[in-house]
Amino acid sequence: MSATTYSATPRDWIQAARPHTWPNAFAPVLAGTGAAMYQNSGGFFAFLLALIVAWALVIGVNYANDYSDGIRGTDDERTGPTRLTASKLARPAAVKKAAFISFGVAGVAGLILALLSAWWLLLVGAFCLAGAWFYTGGKRPYGYRGLGEVAIFIFFGLIAVLGTEYTQAGAVSELGIVLAISVGAMSSAVNLTNNIRDIATDKPAGKRTLAVILGDSLSRKLYTVLLIVPYIVTFLVGVFAFPATWIAFISGYWALKALHRVHSGARGVELIAVLALTGRTMALWSVLMFAALALA
Repeated sequence: MSATTYSATPRDWIQAARPHTWPNAFAPVLAGTGAAMYQNSGGFFAFLLALIVAWALVIGVNYANDYSDGIRGTDDERTGPTRLTASKLARPAAVKKAAFISFGVAGVAGLILALLSAWWLLLVGAFCLAGAWFYTGGKRPYGYRGLGEVAIFIFFGLIAVLGTEYTQAGAVSELGIVLAISVGAMSSAVNLTNNIRDIATDKPAGKRTLAVILGDSLSRKLYTVLLIVPYIVTFLVGVFAFPATWIAFISGYWALKALHRVHSGARGVELIAVLALTGRTMALWSVLMFAALALA
């Protein structure tokens, strides 16, 4: 195949980085920083480094998935954002390189953050980088075994939120833990929406995502539970910590719109709108929660 076949534009590369998933990076850093500020701690430089780590990891995971799914052929019949590898817009090697450049940026920022806080965070960072690659990469990707949502809950929920809090406050709080659970649930909901959309193509391709294992109906019920969790936490945080955090309920407007579409039977391209609504819900929830905790 001639080199002229590969004609990806800058817009194609941006779309392949899947901007609708970027709230998965911003939300945990905002939540963790909010928890640190509630402890009268917090630091802009640590916040910025954590944001770079999380954002670069999300972009790296997206490029890595594009590459790994593309060379396996599981993206050949797929609805959704641009896939550089499967659509032959870019050389597979170039997509893989983009993934590892992103991982490198995350690694450098994480190294600096660890040196400023605790050396053992280097081990956590290495674990995160391995998890990012082996989600769909390697011979036995765990994303093909129904563990994608579990991993996202751990990496972009528990580790990202509590890691951010620890690097700024030097400790992990109960507030940080419940915020981590909330962000992890919403991040998992974003991924689950993707996988519900792709059940029809993933199943014959041998990609056993959690949505494929549970089936369409149960997956939609699980999505509902994941999206409700942060609002239960919001209520409890308001009762036991600071009532102003109830302002985060404003984001529930977008959550309800997403839930309505999911339970109205949205399929295929219709679920792309649900992805956007879920990401918007997570972004607004995290911004409002952060603002309330910062004021506290």
